[in-house]
Amino acid sequence: MSGDEGMVSAFLLAAMIGLFAVVGLGLDPGEAYAAKIKAIGQAEEAARAGAQQLDLLTYRATGVLQLDPVAAEQAAQRFLTAEGQSGTVIATTTRVTVTITTSYRTQLWHLAGIDTIAVHATGTAIPQRGITGPDNP
Repeated sequence: MSGDEGMVSAFLLAAMIGLFAVVGLGLDPGEAYAAKIKAIGQAEEAARAGAQQLDLLTYRATGVLQLDPVAAEQAAQRFLTAEGQSGTVIATTTRVTVTITTSYRTQLWHLAGIDTIAVHATGTAIPQRGITGPDNP
């Protein structure tokens, strides 16, 4: 028996720890970023759902395009519920803003004591008439 026995095992162990560290540094932040992109899409879609809730009485009487804030908030909340998300919705007569705060459960970082990464997303929508208008020539 020579004095080199077990050296390959120690090297392999160190290499595996290094490999897990590199994978962990890329995996969880990448997945958290993907969760953020999904949440942004959901917030924007919820805001658009709310922005479809027009105050028809005002529009018919004056031709002014504005939202029904109560109906807009309810529509946006229904969309969030259907998506399995929760968030805050603020609607005025001119815009709907939806904010989602959720978390991503880490896959490898939990080994270092980091179990979740907070994800925040905001989407805003305004009512538009047709596909063109003053803000969309």
